[in-house]
Amino acid sequence: MRIPGADLSGQVAPLRAELLAAFGRLLDTAQFIQGPDVASFEAEFAAYCGVRHVVGVANGTDALVLALRAVEVGPDDLVVVPAFTFAATAEAVCLIGARPVFVDIDPATFNLCPQALAAAAREHGEKLQAVLPVHLYGRPAPMREIAEIACSVGASVVEDAAQAHGARQGGSRAGALGRAACFSFYPTKNLGAGGDGGAVTTDDDEVAARVRLLRDHGQSAKYEHAVVGTNSRLDTLQAVILRAKLPLLDGWNERRRAIAARYADGLAGVPGVTTPAAGAGDELVHHLYVIRCDRRDALQRHLAAAEIATSVHYPRPLHQQPASAPWREGRSFPAAEAAAREVLALPCYPELADAAVDHVCATIRSWAADHASA
Repeated sequence: MRIPGADLSGQVAPLRAELLAAFGRLLDTAQFIQGPDVASFEAEFAAYCGVRHVVGVANGTDALVLALRAVEVGPDDLVVVPAFTFAATAEAVCLIGARPVFVDIDPATFNLCPQALAAAAREHGEKLQAVLPVHLYGRPAPMREIAEIACSVGASVVEDAAQAHGARQGGSRAGALGRAACFSFYPTKNLGAGGDGGAVTTDDDEVAARVRLLRDHGQSAKYEHAVVGTNSRLDTLQAVILRAKLPLLDGWNERRRAIAARYADGLAGVPGVTTPAAGAGDELVHHLYVIRCDRRDALQRHLAAAEIATSVHYPRPLHQQPASAPWREGRSFPAAEAAAREVLALPCYPELADAAVDHVCATIRSWAADHASA
């Protein structure tokens, strides 16, 4: 059985007629930049996340850059970043001339470790301008602990929610757990566009106003440039697609949770394989279903031979990336380094059939049994 890593065509097929009609309306109006669908999507996503403001931008990386600038992070400021996540999180810090301070992760959740953050806060104190926790794989980071530590040194908390559309913690959704939050709408995200797209969410009026200013060349009025900004507007075409998909997001996330539960049952007790920890009161959205395996590469090769697509998110922690050399400081982050050696993302998307999940589990169990006997 061939099992792909994603099925984007299967996701949009039921929406084809609705999307084509919306595209037709867009062609008729020709409002391709900052059209009314952008404002409508911003309002709808704000209501969904439970925040006062959503500002659509061109992509998730721009969302991080603009949110950090909006909370007044600037050159030479220090920003805490988990050592294990996608490069864009640290990249955004560097793009504004700030310095990433890497901290280790909780090995059970892959998220920013509060104890490691506390140690960084003791070391750097009020030099820390912001903390950038990532809700990795669709699991909310421990935001209460992070917020308390950040507050103790006067640092803003900006969520990287690029993998957590719809996740909840303490009754609030990702996007409403920090001073600001950043989303990506890359096509494979839980809420994906038809290309690149992103958004900043916030309850802070000043942060929202500054992001709106920055995303459009710093214009306070036409041809009046109050600050040096950039060109990072959300295309109307992408807003049209996102508006069609948003009402389906909760159902898609529920299906992801069902798939995750089926994997957990099917892989229980497999030697050498560790399934994700339970949510502990949080509502996960399983952007990725990531197991740990002490022979990850061998298992991945076995699954590839069985035509089961898998991926490694991520094979090298941020502090070991060549681009991070100026900020490495010779430090080691054992939990991040172990995760990079062991993580493996199994197929997990709403269109994935139960039979496919069972086949993946059976293939892994067979491999583990052969490995154990060998």
